[in-house]
Amino acid sequence: MAFLRDMFSMGQRGKDKKELTPHQEEILTKIAQKVVSWKMSVPAILFLESVKPLNYVGSQMMAFFEPFVQAIVSWKDYDEVRNMMEERGTVERLLQRIEQLDSEAQEKEKTLKKERKLQRKKQWSEKSLKEKIRYILIGR
Repeated sequence: MAFLRDMFSMGQRGKDKKELTPHQEEILTKIAQKVVSWKMSVPAILFLESVKPLNYVGSQMMAFFEPFVQAIVSWKDYDEVRNMMEERGTVERLLQRIEQLDSEAQEKEKTLKKERKLQRKKQWSEKSLKEKIRYILIGR
């Protein structure tokens, strides 16, 4: 009965949340960086928010599929990720990490766009009148 109570308990009532090791933090960061680099932040956040209450069940499914995954892909941190997903706070930390890295990537992209725009303006102002007319008429 204690198993079911632990499995379906809502959050860490009265318990201190388990702190992650630096290695576990690094794994979460790697996962978040992959999600952001694939530009899948919004779908990942929606998915993680929708399955957050089922994280323990998901971690047990990961344990079930571990032999199949290890046969296909040798990912040495798979067991560590599975153990982390048993804790409710880990999913929230992953969500926060994805949101943080995504906002940093968006700021970086905005900065690059501004720099490119300024560079194009500078190049345009340096062109002669003849080149500008040809560009407008021909498009090159």
